[in-house]
Amino acid sequence: MSQPFTPRPLVIAPSILASDFSKLGEEVRAVDQAGADWIHLDVMDGHFVPNISYGPDVIKAMRPHTKKIFDAHLMISPCDPYLEAFAKAGCDHITVHAEAGPHLHRSLQAIRALGKKAGVSINPATPVSAIEHVLDLIDLVLVMSVNPGFGGQAFIRGSLGKVSDVRAMTAGRPIDVEVDGGVAPDVSGELAAAGANAFVAGSAVFKGGTMEAYKANISAIRNAAALARGEAI
Repeated sequence: MSQPFTPRPLVIAPSILASDFSKLGEEVRAVDQAGADWIHLDVMDGHFVPNISYGPDVIKAMRPHTKKIFDAHLMISPCDPYLEAFAKAGCDHITVHAEAGPHLHRSLQAIRALGKKAGVSINPATPVSAIEHVLDLIDLVLVMSVNPGFGGQAFIRGSLGKVSDVRAMTAGRPIDVEVDGGVAPDVSGELAAAGANAFVAGSAVFKGGTMEAYKANISAIRNAAALARGEAI
């Protein structure tokens, strides 16, 4: 008999990539106070993706400004040589791309050995089958709903079906299904209905530039998702 579906907690993870880099500590504190559950950290290397963001030293500098979970998304290749540095910088989750190297199983083992939660991200063109054989090693699946590398892109609607497939594949396991790319109140409800429980939002959270605006933006995303999940708001 199949196990009954138990929804994972609803999580809003603002992406610091969309914040004002001239005041990172202040921005981290602001989204913390505005209701963020996790702080999402997009790490880009200019090689795996066509952009460069920041590395372990910047994350280490942000770490004292919040006690919220640091949810690191490594868009880098190779990733294995840098896992320890990100762990020591204070990342709680470390997510690597299925496409970033030939030994995904080894990368996930290394993250777990560092005492961190391990995640796998898949690009829009990558089939869900890419994670089928590592489910026992992951705590999180990050479905990219844009092509990684830049913030502010439009949501790829085909991602909804992929989220449903990932949720079905992970049924009965304590695995979060996270979505990153173009997430805003107009799609968070559909994503929640498809099975996502963790929502990365950059531009949709940081527009407005004040803690009050961030709070309203986070609430709008959360409320749309909670409504789709049939949860009281």
